[in-house]
Amino acid sequence: MTDRQELDEILAAHAGRDGALLPILHDVQAAHGYISEDAVRHIAQALNLTRAEVHGVVSFYHDFREEPEARPVLKLCRAESCQARGVEALAAALSDNPRVKVEAVYCLGLCSVGPAAMVGHEVYGRLDAARLGALVESLA
Repeated sequence: MTDRQELDEILAAHAGRDGALLPILHDVQAAHGYISEDAVRHIAQALNLTRAEVHGVVSFYHDFREEPEARPVLKLCRAESCQARGVEALAAALSDNPRVKVEAVYCLGLCSVGPAAMVGHEVYGRLDAARLGALVESLA
């Protein structure tokens, strides 16, 4: 199946839906890991929007990527509860790690079991240096 066919299937799945742009973008991001310029043009045409309108949404939300990421993305919660439980030391240990791209997020909803992180749709709580190291190793 080509990327265009897959994009057409995603668009068809949301046909007639009010406010379809964000769900479509999430589905494209999930399928390909990023939203290409070609996909932006195709989505804009299908939804009768300008390319600038679709690009504006893609560039506004930090979860959307315009280029593929070569490394796994680890979202590390930096909210107050995780800060109180030592996430800053974990973040410092990961700052130069070439295996993962670390992104700060502000609350994964795991405040009682922080520090917390998310990779893809999987969340991890009660992280310490050893557990975080094992998680990073498992991603390589």
